[in-house]
This record gives sequence, C-alpha cells and structure tokens, in this order.
Amino acid sequence: MAVQLLSDEEREDAVSRLRNWQLRIDGKAITRRLEFADFKAAFDFMTRVAMLAEQQDHHPDWRNVYNRVTITLMTHDVDGLSARDIKLARAIDDLAER
Repeated sequence: MAVQLLSDEEREDAVSRLRNWQLRIDGKAITRRLEFADFKAAFDFMTRVAMLAEQQDHHPDWRNVYNRVTITLMTHDVDGLSARDIKLARAIDDLAER
C-alpha cells in the first residue's frame, strides 16, 4: 500500500496528540528537540532511535550538538506528513520517557 499524505485535518489532529513536537511552519514536517545530561546520553538515545527507525523503515533527519538532539520527521515520498511520521514520533516519545 502506498504511503499517503495526511489531510490538513488529520495532520492537525495527529500533531495535537503528540508530546513536545512542533509542526514546521510549512506544515510538511514535525520537529522535536531533546536535551540530555551529556553527549553520551544523547548518543545512546540516538542509537535507540536508529534501531526503531530501522525497524519501521522510516528514518529521521536529525542533528546532535553535545547534549542536544533535534529530530525532524517527514515523508519525502509524499513531501509532507504521513501516518509513518506520527508512528515514529510516538515511538520516540516513548523512548524519551524511559
């Protein structure tokens, strides 16, 4: 089944249910910034997210500077947000709470 772009209504509803994610100004992506105790903790978190992303075959755009990780999710195949982004964002939220 092909990946489908979320409608404006679906996107707004899904993003409103996510913790700590911001809709990018163009509405095509969501972003979350996380801060950790140090570089090792940030890198450990990124490693766990990488495993989740690989399992879901959906990979984030991200940036790491010392103890900070910024993650951006969008589905490039549809040039915007899909259910795949929301699913990975929820999994990342669950990891961040551990």
